[in-house]
Amino acid sequence: QVQLVESGGGLVQAGGSLRLSCAASGIIFSNNPMAWYRQTPGKQRELVATITSGDSTDYADSVKGRFTISRDNAKNTVYLQMNSLKPEDTAVYYCKVTVGSLVFYNYWGQGTQVTVSS
Repeated sequence: QVQLVESGGGLVQAGGSLRLSCAASGIIFSNNPMAWYRQTPGKQRELVATITSGDSTDYADSVKGRFTISRDNAKNTVYLQMNSLKPEDTAVYYCKVTVGSLVFYNYWGQGTQVTVSS
């Protein structure tokens, strides 16, 4: 059974930093691409950052230069380091893993709230 558990959210002032973690189980973690998304009430879930099994990364324009995604395959964990946070970064942050070869399945964590005060 695939399970993702996020942690590290909280309340921070604008300009501050947070590091989110997402611990995975039930998969061969190193084989799978991971991603962080975020969602605010009334809006669609937005892709924030991705990392492949080969450690290639990509970011939404809104977070480039401020956020860094990384993974530790020994700990089955993906991270999102968030610096220079802005009030518009306030959202529930979710991690996602994509599993499969011919057919792909996405699994999501439960989310962690990030609130940035001005």
